[in-house]
Parts: sequence; C-alpha cells; structure tokens
Amino acid sequence: MHVSIALLLELGLILAVLSVVGSLARRVALSPVPLYLLAGLALGQGGVLPVPAAEQFVQAGASIGIVLLLLALGLEFSIAEFTTSMRHHLPSAGVDLLVNAVPGVVAGWLLGLDGVGVLALAGATYISSSGIIARLLGDLRRLGNRETPSVLSVLVLEDFLMAAYLPVLAVLASGGTWWQATTGALVAVGAVLAAFAASSRWGHHIGRLVEHPDNEQLMLRMLGLTMVVAALAELVRASAAVGAFLVGLALTGQTAERARAVIAPLRDLFAAVFFVAIGLSVAPAALVPVLPAALALAVATGLTKMFTGRYAASRDGVGRRGRLRAGAALIARGEFSLVIVGLAGTQLPVLAPLVTAYVFVLAVSGPLITRLTGTRPAQRPSDQLQGT
Repeated sequence: MHVSIALLLELGLILAVLSVVGSLARRVALSPVPLYLLAGLALGQGGVLPVPAAEQFVQAGASIGIVLLLLALGLEFSIAEFTTSMRHHLPSAGVDLLVNAVPGVVAGWLLGLDGVGVLALAGATYISSSGIIARLLGDLRRLGNRETPSVLSVLVLEDFLMAAYLPVLAVLASGGTWWQATTGALVAVGAVLAAFAASSRWGHHIGRLVEHPDNEQLMLRMLGLTMVVAALAELVRASAAVGAFLVGLALTGQTAERARAVIAPLRDLFAAVFFVAIGLSVAPAALVPVLPAALALAVATGLTKMFTGRYAASRDGVGRRGRLRAGAALIARGEFSLVIVGLAGTQLPVLAPLVTAYVFVLAVSGPLITRLTGTRPAQRPSDQLQGT
C-alpha cells in the first residue's frame, strides 16, 4: 500500500502544533479551542505554513469530531430529564430565534442582499456552534452546572430548527420553488421528530445492543451505531450532531460511564481536528475587507446570545452568575454557519467572506468570553442541587 509522505509529514506537523498550543492553553487555565482555531488559520490557505496534502483528511476528521463531541455530551444526561428540559424551553427557543435572526435580517437588508441572501445571513447569526460549546463545557468543568441543561436545550432546539431551515435554503439557493422547499422541510422535521420519539420510547434497547464486557467491543459497537445514526440524520437534512446526541442520551448507567472512558481519547483527537478545520477553511486575506462589518455583527449578536442564555437559565431558576455563564456559553458560532455559506455563498460574493470572518471572530472570542465569566466545578446532572 502506497503511503503519502506529504500527508504523514503534514499531519505530524499539525499534531505537533496542536500539542504546543494546547500545552500553552493549559498552563494559563484556558480552553485550547481559540488557539486550535488560530493554528488552523496559520496552517490554511494564505497562512504561514499551508498543509494541502492533509486538508482532505482534516475535513473528514472534522465530521467525525463533531459527531464524537455531541455523542460524549449526550452521555452526560438521561433522555427522560432532557426531554422534559426541552419541552420547558420552547419559549427560550422562540426568544433565541427572534433576537438572533433579526440582526442578520437587518444586516442583509443594509448590504442589499436578495431574499436568499437575507435568509442565509439570518441563519448564520442565529445558530450557535454545538461543537465548540460542547468542548467548552467539558474543558471548563461545567457539565454538572445547573445552567447547563438550559444551554443544551437551546442548542438542540436550534439544531432541530436547522432540520427545517437547511432544506429550504438549499432549494431556494438552487433556484427551486417555495413548494419544493416546504416539502423538503416537512420531510426533514418529520424524520427528526420520529427519531426523537423512537429514542425516547425504545432508547433503553440501545444500551443492550452496545453493552459488552470488553472495552474494544463496546467502543466498536457504540461508534458504529453512532455513525450510522448520524448518517441517517444527515440523509434527511437533519444534523449528524443531533443523531449522535440522541445515541448518547439513550445510554445510561454503567454503560454510559464506560462509554465516556473508552471514547475520550478519540473525542479529544478528532475534536482538535474539527477546530483546526474551521481555521483551515478561512483565507486570512479575504477577511480584512469585511472585518469591520463582521465585528459589528459579532458584537450585536454576542449580546443577543447573552440575552438568550440568561433568559433560558432564568426559566430554570438559575442564579445571576449561572445566567451569565449560560449566556456566554452560547456566543460561539461555527460549523452550521459555514454550512450555510456553502449552500448560498457561491451565488453571493459578499456573503461568504462576511460570514466566514463573523464566524471566526465569534469562534475565537466566544470561548474567551465564556472562560472569563468564571468556572465553578459542580456535581453531575443527576445529582444537581440548587445553586447559582
């Protein structure tokens, strides 16, 4: 079998850079996510050290990374408690949509974009990054904090809305009709609701399916099932992340504990690749002309996400500090916003660099702001007590 020397060399370089910046982040008690993103920017097109041979692997690894991040996040909770939390946070989802999509609509109108462009920019400003936020909650030891179920409910409800939004945008961007867009959205939403209902009703069988005394067998079964479910979710234009999250929710007890342990190294590796991939997708020279507009939009929607998180956490009776942490956690934008650019940006030259710059600003600043709001170790979700 032929081995690509360039691929191995560039992958080795990427991992070495990630090791160095990750160590620097740990020394100052900072999540390594912002530094991974900057490393990707430095290694991408127009960076100081391009890695063309490794880009295809990194993109594939990024898809695995987001799936593993959300699988691990789902393993922290039970499907019963999370379903209750999601129902409770439907008003939070409405507030989230209103206050975060409107700035995108206004910005699109001011930039003179057409209807598809306005719709695309509204989606980019609305959707938070599940991947970045999932990693942050773990890095900052907030998975057991009382505000975390509020944050996760908002994120999953956003992903559910994306199941309707992305088919509509894809059809309209390609010149299709509203009837075709509506049909695609209904099919996607129906599939997601059916999957969630099935997971709630028969999810306990998943634990029996993947359980095995040998850790290798447990890992292979769990990852195989997760990838299949994630692929099916993508097939119906839903999010692979939602599919992986549902698998994680369905596993409970000792199986979930063992699953967290066996996937942790893989999750950390591919999560790092995921963040590098965001940086690699950005050409630094393309960001400069649109940076002022991107910064203005980032400030506005950073504040609206803060409001969303505070509102959602207040519905759970969380104290002032917890509401602040919830708002800061939702600021980061990432993978979905870049998917939106891929669907509509090719036909709108101003949209792609603007959204890319906007995503990068919030993908780097969001984790920093989240860290500055303070972290406080807490108990696991099943043992939560009243607190801030």
